Amino acid sequence: MKTVLVLNQDQMGHGDRELGQRVLCTFLQKAIAIEGLEAVLFYNAGVRLVASDSPVISELRELENRGVDLTPCGTCVQAYEVEVQVGQISDMETIVREIGAAQKVVTL
Repeated sequence: MKTVLVLNQDQMGHGDRELGQRVLCTFLQKAIAIEGLEAVLFYNAGVRLVASDSPVISELRELENRGVDLTPCGTCVQAYEVEVQVGQISDMETIVREIGAAQKVVTL
């Protein structure tokens, strides 16, 4: 089952940011177990996660090494002035197409 993960913020959940980043780190370490995970899409503040100073950059590199596509939104990358370290910068058309082709979309 083609599964797509959407990250639209740089933490998991709302509230304490440091806690949210730690929880997201743990989630991403375990995410490879998600059946059919094919892509992680990043937009809005979520694009901060693909920068070199991201608290989850090693987890994202591991997902990418295992064949998961990492797709940050180019408009958002520009707006947040992020220097992308993992994945391929894309556009909203591609993100919409990925979501439309997925059998399951998980938004954190």
